[in-house]
Amino acid sequence: MSKTQRQETVAGLIEQLKGSPNVYVTDFSGLNVLRMTELRRRLRGAGVEYVVVKNTLAQRAFAANGVSALDEHLAGPTGLVLAGSDPVAGAKVLADFAREFEKPAIKIGLVDGKPLTGDQVRRLASLPPREVLLSQLAGYMQAPMAQFAGAMNGMMYQMVGALEALRSQRSAAS
Repeated sequence: MSKTQRQETVAGLIEQLKGSPNVYVTDFSGLNVLRMTELRRRLRGAGVEYVVVKNTLAQRAFAANGVSALDEHLAGPTGLVLAGSDPVAGAKVLADFAREFEKPAIKIGLVDGKPLTGDQVRRLASLPPREVLLSQLAGYMQAPMAQFAGAMNGMMYQMVGALEALRSQRSAAS
């Protein structure tokens, strides 16, 4: 690879990293071409990009973006999962694929500028989808209001019952 090709590769990677605040570093050793193609297909289906890159070029691109937390993990065959703005989608595909084929190994992740270990990335992958989380949040917010409304309704029925008893008592006394 010539110097200009390396510079072009680094410049392209810098731009890709600027558009992707969530990155996962993987070790793809042991994956044959068929499995690698399948991994890329699944990642593309989730709107995520997989880039195989030389470690020194990745270090330069990360340094240009002000990221130094991943440097020690850039060794051996390295593939970068550029997850875009949704950190869960890429993590889910990686974790599912690794569970199915035992490869690739997730070295480290970078989610919104914070490094995550491979185990933390797998835990991130186990989160339910965004829509489910939002509906759970809405349910948690709605539950106290529903309980309050139920308590107020119960008090109203007690008040009506007490007034009805008082009315029947006064009508019986007269």
